Amino acid sequence: MTTWPAESPPFGGLFDLDSKREELQELDARIAAPGFWDDPSGSQDILKKRTVIEKLLQSWDSLNRQADDVRVMIELGEESSDEDTLTEVHQMNERLKSGVEEAEFQRMLSGTHDRNGCFVSVNSGAGGTESQDWANMLLRMLLRYCEKKGWKAVITDYQDGEEAGLKSATFSVSGEFAYGHLKAEAGVHRLVRLSPFDSNNRRHTSFASVFVFPEIEEEDIDIRIADSDLRVDTYRSSGSGGQHVNTTDSAVRITHLPTNIVVACQSERSQILNRATAMKVLRAKLYEKEMEERNAKASEIAGEKREIGWGSQIRSYVLHPYKMVKDLRTGVESGNPDSVLDGALDDFVIPFLMGVRRDVKDED
Repeated sequence: MTTWPAESPPFGGLFDLDSKREELQELDARIAAPGFWDDPSGSQDILKKRTVIEKLLQSWDSLNRQADDVRVMIELGEESSDEDTLTEVHQMNERLKSGVEEAEFQRMLSGTHDRNGCFVSVNSGAGGTESQDWANMLLRMLLRYCEKKGWKAVITDYQDGEEAGLKSATFSVSGEFAYGHLKAEAGVHRLVRLSPFDSNNRRHTSFASVFVFPEIEEEDIDIRIADSDLRVDTYRSSGSGGQHVNTTDSAVRITHLPTNIVVACQSERSQILNRATAMKVLRAKLYEKEMEERNAKASEIAGEKREIGWGSQIRSYVLHPYKMVKDLRTGVESGNPDSVLDGALDDFVIPFLMGVRRDVKDED
């Protein structure tokens, strides 16, 4: 007996597209009004908002048209009981389902700065060489993820570890929705493995943290940074053999005296360019601080800052005695840590951003 898929409902009511269309019309009216361009900052905000709404509507209008096509094919199939039509309907329905899931995921990336680029900082936890080597592995994982997503990543600061790995590193990411995706990686990451630095080949547990800050343009926020509040130091870059950064006297370290926030950049050969990048990082961190003061949770902007240690991790990577990566927020697991450490992170990032939440205990 031939079984036809249930008809796909229109999506407008479910996602309140009518109100989005009204909002788009209101924005168009504001753009067309005299004096719109008198406020460059405000006008840019409105144009950005209009672009986001327009893309959302185009996406869901396309899905509604696909749903109409499926309904027509169902009617034809019911009249003819044709198996070829049945096969085509199932294929169309699967494509429609995938499209809805992708559109819903994009709808999740609707935060104020989700479309922005970002800065990512990786810091080793307690444990010396073990944690510093783990921090270096995390850095590579995140850079590989950026590469797979087609984003441009540039290391702006890199502090070598004592014997191996790194103490801390910061890199910038340019690409659409870079912050929206990478904010899912903010938190403490835990590694369990047989130590390559232990002559007795014992199992060790290491921690490293990831902080993610949205790139904030000057016109996006009203954060005033007075020159008198800054201490600027220049120094010779200290990257590992020039692999990560330049080794000239152009590195810049900026201390914001009122908050004691310190940022650095050593990726460029020019002090002017390094200072400009360091100021972007400082602006992002000051923005995060401002949001933390407005909202005690602060989790929507840069992830919760916690002590790097037991009980605070978001994900566990076990390489011995078995192989497993487990996200403690969503319960998502992978038995292929090599792939995950090579940047295959979407299976963890997407469920987190889609709102999947489970209270998972780390059993290792």
